[in-house]
Amino acid sequence: MLADALQSRSIDVSASLDAVALKRLFPGSVRDIWLEIGFGGGEHLVWQVANNPHVGVIGAEPYLNGVVAAMDALVARELSERVRLYADDVLALLQALPPESLARAFMLFPDPWPKKRHRERRLFSAHLLDELAPLLRPGAEFRFASDIDDYAEAAIEAARAHPAFDIAQVFTTENRDALPDWPVTRYEQKARREGRGATFLVLQRVIEPSRT
Repeated sequence: MLADALQSRSIDVSASLDAVALKRLFPGSVRDIWLEIGFGGGEHLVWQVANNPHVGVIGAEPYLNGVVAAMDALVARELSERVRLYADDVLALLQALPPESLARAFMLFPDPWPKKRHRERRLFSAHLLDELAPLLRPGAEFRFASDIDDYAEAAIEAARAHPAFDIAQVFTTENRDALPDWPVTRYEQKARREGRGATFLVLQRVIEPSRT
């Protein structure tokens, strides 16, 4: 049953999706589509699907163990119908999605690549914002979190410099209740156990003024 669910809930990006094709991947009750980049074990993804009945979520996660864990939880709670999973490099997925198709996006506690010589591998970057910006509706949120201080600082700097985004909120573990619909994940719990706080960043897609 789980294998069948994984196969039927996977998203195919071998050809670009237009808005109609993307909408057909989800039930008619779905009004908005969200994207989670690197959902890990899936607990945040599952929580959002369970608490937002009119939302469909695309989850991108390259590690099979995370994909299986998320689908197992979704099937157990009868939530898998409103989820599509992509188990590969998220940049290929972003290139296949239609413009302004996403109402929200998340990237929480991505691989920090802590060594200086590896930092160019960090996923949050100006390039990622370039790829994501056309896919987000004007006013849509992009939520990011990291427990690595220099990664959070670099993310804030990249966001400030990007013309397609405004910074709507920045808060830390001490103000964790700033957004009640942002559940704690296992990675955040691990950071707390190891004595690290986290930084939470909410970007908003710029609403461009209408042309006259």
